[in-house]
Amino acid sequence: MDQVRVREAEAGDAEAVLGVVRGAFAKYVPRIGREPWPMGVDYGVPIGLGFCRVAEDGGRIVGVVVLEPADGYLHLDVIAVAAGAQGRGVGGLLMERAEREAVAGGYGEIRLFTNEAMTENLGYYERRGYRETHRTLDDGFRRVFFTKSLAGDVT
Repeated sequence: MDQVRVREAEAGDAEAVLGVVRGAFAKYVPRIGREPWPMGVDYGVPIGLGFCRVAEDGGRIVGVVVLEPADGYLHLDVIAVAAGAQGRGVGGLLMERAEREAVAGGYGEIRLFTNEAMTENLGYYERRGYRETHRTLDDGFRRVFFTKSLAGDVT
């Protein structure tokens, strides 16, 4: 992880960000029966708003996190790691960055959701201190919602 650095995404990163997201989420298409919504996002928008961070390894974007301010909490909207970089701690690095930014922004909580079919994510978030709050069916997606209190307990 010494060579991976996280920085704010820039306008020229939009295509690479979409590539990372599409590659990371592709394995879920058969489980869900269609593309997960992050695969169709125009990442120029969150990049332009300053909501997107990227993890770089040797100048190549290998991870993405989109953080959106909300009323009283920071919403972790999208997190993705390039297939070739998975299992190397890039996701953890991005999660830590998100939590530090939440605290720095005065948020005491970070929230996120994932698809019920992305079973690996359910345990991953729980191991990182997130707790499930509820499940819903939204636009045909079975979503599982998580929250983490950041009251002085940032990793």
